[in-house]
Amino acid sequence: MQLPILSILVFFPVLGAVLLAFLDRKNHKLLKQVTLGLSLAEFLFSLPLWFQFDSQTAAMQFVERYNWLPQYGISYYVGIDGFSLLLIMLSTFLTPLCVLATWTDIQHRVKEFMICLLTLMAGMLGVFVALDLFLFYVFWEVMLIPMYLLIGIWGNPARRVYAAIKFFLFTMFGSVLMLVAILVLYFYYGKATGTYTFDLLKLYSLNVPFRMQFWMFLAFGLAFAIKVPMFPFHTWLPDAHTEAPTVGSVILAAVLLKMGTYGFLRFNMPLFPQAAHYFVPLFSILAVIGIVYGALVSMVQKDLKRLVAFSSVSHLGFVMLGLFTFTMPGVQGGIIQMINHGLSTGALFLIVGMIYERRHTRMIADFGGLSTPMPIYAAIFMIVTLSSIGLPGLNGFVGEFLILLGAFKTNMLYAIVAATGVIFAACYMLWMFQRVMFGEVTNEKNKELKDLSCREIAIFVPLLLFIVWIGVYPNTFLSKTKASTENFLALMEKAKTTEVSLSHGDKGEAR
Repeated sequence: MQLPILSILVFFPVLGAVLLAFLDRKNHKLLKQVTLGLSLAEFLFSLPLWFQFDSQTAAMQFVERYNWLPQYGISYYVGIDGFSLLLIMLSTFLTPLCVLATWTDIQHRVKEFMICLLTLMAGMLGVFVALDLFLFYVFWEVMLIPMYLLIGIWGNPARRVYAAIKFFLFTMFGSVLMLVAILVLYFYYGKATGTYTFDLLKLYSLNVPFRMQFWMFLAFGLAFAIKVPMFPFHTWLPDAHTEAPTVGSVILAAVLLKMGTYGFLRFNMPLFPQAAHYFVPLFSILAVIGIVYGALVSMVQKDLKRLVAFSSVSHLGFVMLGLFTFTMPGVQGGIIQMINHGLSTGALFLIVGMIYERRHTRMIADFGGLSTPMPIYAAIFMIVTLSSIGLPGLNGFVGEFLILLGAFKTNMLYAIVAATGVIFAACYMLWMFQRVMFGEVTNEKNKELKDLSCREIAIFVPLLLFIVWIGVYPNTFLSKTKASTENFLALMEKAKTTEVSLSHGDKGEAR
């Protein structure tokens, strides 16, 4: 009997959260130690996925399926392919590091914080493994609640409630439209086949008229575009990042935003392939605008954390541009860039959080010359900065190069404009690094700053390992997504041969 490894990954954090509920809330050290042990165990549980995964097939693997509400076509149906594998590994890899980062940062309501963190992890993993649309929507909504609490309770007191409510309202607005689209798809499939189901793989085979694809792509797409977030749906992100606690910002940037890009890849494009081709110009233009806009706005930020937040808009613009090229290098570049962004931007938020713990300010003007009292911090900061701007030999270069390669194949203008985002990234990141790290130490408070502790160094060592590994030998990770990407592109190419029209009386019909 095959071990239900995916179910273990999804529900083990929930059991861990239940365990924490029975521990003494005053014993902060024990709560953190138990959570760290649970998150490390979760990472170990995920390793068989990596080593037993068959890279030669695009079929779903480690599949589990149980009837849940069979009278309504709802089942507990989970499985993974190359796309979800990398995101699951990223999630389980980062969670123990996030727990370590809370050791001195989180000092009140520690029990509740750790319970929210574990519940959030269960929701994130559920989204990446769900193959039933109803199950996917449940996990999508479950994930929203603990993130809302992390921002609203443990964020910065001044504006945390505002940021939490804004995050919740933006996400819920898109989610409601997606739910409507899911129900429309459910009833359409039932009417066409006589069988009502939320089975994603069966729904892939449905021949939906283009007029319906048009509107349903927009309904799903809005939910995912808000989550990415794409320009102009990005306005909730800087506030959420800025007000969230450090760990909340790390998880939000590294994993939660990827639910949007993953949603396009897993649901929106395969379900509505003709509409996906139709909307290529719109989404490509929005992605390019996001790349340039995010970079330019980052350049004028005075707050370190806000600068990193706006850089996410730019970096995820690259991901969306790559996915909408429908080319092998573009799509694979988009997938690996999801991982790269999680590692590099997650590390940047940790870097900002550690200096904030020491100085209780994030204003760039309050620093300067930190490389003198904090040389180890400066060295790590430099590597992560170079990773974020795409220096060859580090992870960021691989994703951006493949995305631009795919973009040049499909639309040279998009690629040329997007390439300016790489230049702008070098400008704002290096300028920020120079102002924080170099020069004279003009502020007396900065002269006595302590360098990174052994615990803080231990957080960055695995991050730096993968930053270099992906940059030097990316095929370790690209090979896992190759078969899934080929299968995805074959599906999209087949849809491309169907001519569609949105003119005159035959509006929306496939021909």
